[in-house]
This record gives sequence, C-alpha cells and structure tokens, in this order.
Amino acid sequence: MSGIIDIYTDGACRKNPGPGGWGVFMEKNGAEKELWGGEPHTTNNRMELTAVIRALEATAGASTVHLHTDSKYVQQGITQWIFNWQRNGWKNAEGKPVKNQDLWLALDRLVKERVIEWIWVRGHSGNSGNERADRLANRGIDEILSAP
Repeated sequence: MSGIIDIYTDGACRKNPGPGGWGVFMEKNGAEKELWGGEPHTTNNRMELTAVIRALEATAGASTVHLHTDSKYVQQGITQWIFNWQRNGWKNAEGKPVKNQDLWLALDRLVKERVIEWIWVRGHSGNSGNERADRLANRGIDEILSAP
C-alpha cells in the first residue's frame, strides 16, 4: 500500500508531573488506526514524545509521513534543537543535561528511517485529527487511573 501516512499525536498529563497519557491517530489511503497508552507518573513533554515514538514504531521504516503535533517542544526539538544537543554532548544552551534524552535518542533513530514533514497544529482548535489524538491521550490516562 503506497501513499502518505497522516499521523496526529498528542500527550496529556493530569498535574505535571502526574498520571499521563499519549494518543495517536493514523490515516493512510482511507484506513485508520488508533494507539494510546499511559504512565502513572510522568510529564506532558514525555507523553508528547512517546506518542510520536509509538506512532513511528507502528509504521514501516521507508514510510513517507505527515506528522501533525500540537507540541512545539517536539516539533522544534526534532527539527532544530537536537543538532545542537548532539554537537554539545547532550547539553542544552545552559550547559545542563537535555531533559528526556532517552526519548530524543529513540526518536532520532526512528526519524532517520523515514521522510517526515513535521506539521504544527494549534491544540484544541477544532482540528479533527488532533482532537482525536487528544481523546486517545486522555483515554490512556483514564486507563492508568482506573487500573487496580
């Protein structure tokens, strides 16, 4: 099956840090797929990154992807900031260790296997794919909170 995969990702956290969830809505040639999950103690940024990682893990390595995210942290991190972090030994502009380095390393590996167009969308603004990913991220939180 050829074509572009449209991916919408979102992360959510109730309190930050606190219980968090991630959600993914994917669409390709009319076929849809949803993914979601959560963690009992995390941050919103970790959930935003996790959503993107889980989405890319669920696609073929040679895929062409339009990845929609409402996270400037993810979009700017992977398209701009990561190059300086790598050059500076994973230190940020203040000389401190980059937060979420484990997830950035995982994402960097996955990005190299694909052609990705990073598309920032305003959250909670009526974009149907983003709204769906948001609902899935909250579903991930709800499942964590309702687990025995």
